[in-house]
Amino acid sequence: MAASPIYPTREFDFARAWLDVDLAAVRHNAAVLRQRAGVPLLAMVKANSYGVGAVAVTRALGVAFDDQRATPDAPWGVGIASLDEAEALRESGCRGRIVCLQPLLREELPRAHALEVRPSLHRTQDIETWRGLGDGTAVAPYHLSIDTGMARAGIRWDHVDTLAAAVAAVPPEGVFTHFHSADESDASRELQDARFAEALATLASVLPRGVLLHSDNSGGIATRSHGSPGQLARPGIALYAGLFAEALGLRQVAHLRARVIDIREVYEGETVSYGATWCAPEARRIATLACGYADGYRRHLSNAGVVLMHGVRCPVVGRVTMDMIMVDASAAPCVVGDVATLIGREGEDELSIEMVAGLAGVSPYELLTGLTQRVPAVYHDSLPSSFPPPV
Repeated sequence: MAASPIYPTREFDFARAWLDVDLAAVRHNAAVLRQRAGVPLLAMVKANSYGVGAVAVTRALGVAFDDQRATPDAPWGVGIASLDEAEALRESGCRGRIVCLQPLLREELPRAHALEVRPSLHRTQDIETWRGLGDGTAVAPYHLSIDTGMARAGIRWDHVDTLAAAVAAVPPEGVFTHFHSADESDASRELQDARFAEALATLASVLPRGVLLHSDNSGGIATRSHGSPGQLARPGIALYAGLFAEALGLRQVAHLRARVIDIREVYEGETVSYGATWCAPEARRIATLACGYADGYRRHLSNAGVVLMHGVRCPVVGRVTMDMIMVDASAAPCVVGDVATLIGREGEDELSIEMVAGLAGVSPYELLTGLTQRVPAVYHDSLPSSFPPPV
């Protein structure tokens, strides 16, 4: 086991609560998605790899680093949403391709150029600014962003003719769009496909041969039956098994654990936690776990969540508090210092990101990206068969 927290921490902090990150599962999921897409991946590692650690994930995927050659199955590149994210990767020694999928302010473009980041551009003046940052012999790569219905970023598909001169003068390395509902509606994806094709036809005379086209996000990859169009696919949430895990055979990456720090008996009619929202129907054994909403375990899971202890599903009782939760452990033979799994796999049972998000009534994206607000991450090539004892 290789333990390396995302944030500086003391070794004994792991005794409280932590996030086990299964890097073998990341590689497995990438292989599944690459095979399904049929094209190389532009793996999304934005938001610190959806909360599980961008540097660790990028290395595990086989991207080139100062001390690591790119592996044959490495993604074509990785995608980020801010230059701070790119800088963290570069400072860690990452030498792979980095694409920023979020528009940058013109004032940020020099920094992007210095970090060797491929920006997403869609305004004539920005393209001209990018051209001016070169050494006069070649223009650094960029990707042209086309809005086909997301209405978030990029030039509208029916306005791309206004960029023809700029694109002819400074050809992009790639051209992309983003789906708004590919996981919910084939019809919406097909409409956006058609709009993207229309935009590409308009620019056909000025786009370079071999330009890299990409549109499929996780939803697009999951819902198509004949592979992804273009030359790249951009999985995000599916890479971390936050969605489509059961449908695609993806493996859980993030496993939130917490120690039992107290146990008590409550009797019929007695209540638990703030607001007295749970009342014991009979004598019950209540275990307190060292994890709360400040650690990313959502308050919405009050009286709704479940945890795993010794293979037993134990319901969360009372409100989730900032630092602790209480569970009904009457059926679990636990003692102080034992480990509970709040999200993830324990033995033959699993509480998936998608399942726990459903219990909380929140998006799997929100749940996953919030898991390392305070808990450190511990990275494994494969999950350990047992938990470390209390320190």
